Amino acid sequence: MPTVLVLKGYRFFFFSLDRDEPIHIHVEKDDNYAKFWLRPVALARSRGFRDHELGEIRRIIEAHEDLFVEKWHEHFHDEGTT
Repeated sequence: MPTVLVLKGYRFFFFSLDRDEPIHIHVEKDDNYAKFWLRPVALARSRGFRDHELGEIRRIIEAHEDLFVEKWHEHFHDEGTT
């Protein structure tokens, strides 16, 4: 479960078994959880986060989208696009 970024108490990560899914990032803080698709950024699911938190998370993801995509490809040794 590689952690890509920790910012404002949010931990952004992905699971090694997620290789066969479209590129995405998981987010957790306390007992709250969300999953966002990347390219384009879109909420896939959420548990516990309030709307204003999801907005903040989305802005963080959009600001670091290239980093998340780069780390995804590094982890999965994948040069292609998804």
